[in-house]
Amino acid sequence: MTYEIFFSCFAEKQLYKLSKDVQKRIISTLKRCRIRPYPHVKRIVGSKYFRLRVGDYRVILDIIDNELTIHVIEIGNRRNIYKK
Repeated sequence: MTYEIFFSCFAEKQLYKLSKDVQKRIISTLKRCRIRPYPHVKRIVGSKYFRLRVGDYRVILDIIDNELTIHVIEIGNRRNIYKK
């Protein structure tokens, strides 16, 4: 039972703007999270979303257990990702 990963249009654009080596690190980390995501992520305080740490980058996720899906909402550098 592995989770399926879906990217929002915004997250997909952000991913392709990054360098190729960072893209590979983010994708490999997301693939590793497909089996059991909760040991790899932390809940964002005051939000229903989770964050995944990949070096200096953060991936904002929404995990839906009953559908076994992980929705990637946003990808960005850690100093800019939380400023909304």
